[in-house]
Amino acid sequence: MNRLIVAIALGSTLLSATAQAAPPPETEATQTITGRGFGHGRGMSQYGAQGAAIAGRSAKSILDFYYPGTTVGKANGAIRVRISADTTDGVRVAAANKLRLRDLRTGKLYTLPTASTRNQWSIDPYGEHGAKVSSYNAKATTWTVWKTLTGMGQFEGPTVISLVLPSGAVRRYRGVLRSADLSGAHFDTINVLSLELYLRGVVPREAVTSWRPAALQVQSVAARTYSVFHRNRATRRAYDLCDTTSCQVYGGYNDEKNSTNNAIAATAGQIRLYKGKPIMAEFSSSNGGATATGDTAYQVMKLDGWDAYPGNRNPNATWSVTRTSAQLQAAFGVGALRSLRVLRRTGVGPSGGRVTSVQAVGSKGKVVLTGDQVRLRLHLRSAWFGFAGVQPTSLNMSTTEEPG
Repeated sequence: MNRLIVAIALGSTLLSATAQAAPPPETEATQTITGRGFGHGRGMSQYGAQGAAIAGRSAKSILDFYYPGTTVGKANGAIRVRISADTTDGVRVAAANKLRLRDLRTGKLYTLPTASTRNQWSIDPYGEHGAKVSSYNAKATTWTVWKTLTGMGQFEGPTVISLVLPSGAVRRYRGVLRSADLSGAHFDTINVLSLELYLRGVVPREAVTSWRPAALQVQSVAARTYSVFHRNRATRRAYDLCDTTSCQVYGGYNDEKNSTNNAIAATAGQIRLYKGKPIMAEFSSSNGGATATGDTAYQVMKLDGWDAYPGNRNPNATWSVTRTSAQLQAAFGVGALRSLRVLRRTGVGPSGGRVTSVQAVGSKGKVVLTGDQVRLRLHLRSAWFGFAGVQPTSLNMSTTEEPG
């Protein structure tokens, strides 16, 4: 930072005029890291599915490639999705014609009044394991309790229900919006709807909606299978899936697009099975040119020429980032780094494939981490990476790769 004492004039008299510039700050050393792919690489590469579709492959052949040894199955029914954006204490919706309230303990259904003064309705905690249903008068800015319940409730009726978020923004959902008592003092919002309608809010968030129909059909089957797999494992919970990247991204009615709706309809009910059971149909943005092995027989490691297929325009096929010496030291925790060495790779794909182990040596000792650990600590797109050199040399560190 430069320090400058500015000349000050009073009338025609110059009181002082000096200027001093501090030396420029030192540039922090950085390490260039190159890599391939985005995500874990297990199962389907989404860009790979698009590459295969560009090459003229059918949805079935693409699914066979990414989930080898699996067969075609069918699934239907409902799915329960926890809406993470609703962090209010209850479930608040905009008033609408035909909006109804269901008491989930008794099953009784109530038609909610449609008076113009009732702008919103809300289900909130009320006593131990109970709920109160209130209406909001925007003109009077007051809430009035309309009914109390001994358990949970849900809003249903209209084709689309508008959920009011803490910010006041409205997000629309098909199906019903249900309260769930997961914490006692706070109700979570659960969207319950048919599996096919749920996918309409998933596929456009997980794929590029302008992609080829076959690629969108593959995404539809993968997302449907993933949903059923987790639904079968969540019988004791109040919900089956969340709506974030921790599960599948789901945006509700607002995100629906014609291209993805058509792909969902073209594959209606279709899932993938292994030995008669829905598979864990994992997928990631890009595998960098080779799929990754997993814990199941249908998660195999093999070369994938579709991921960077000509015309695919995959921005994650290869990438490059820089990390500072401070970021590297924080990631490895061995003090001032003296060397980084890739000890082992999978052996499949360009440059030897994904990293399985890295050794860091520093002033406080050494540590060996897995490729996935390094990926998480350095916030890399995948575990398929390499150290491309040190800039500037003042980092005083060597980067090597174990031969073989």
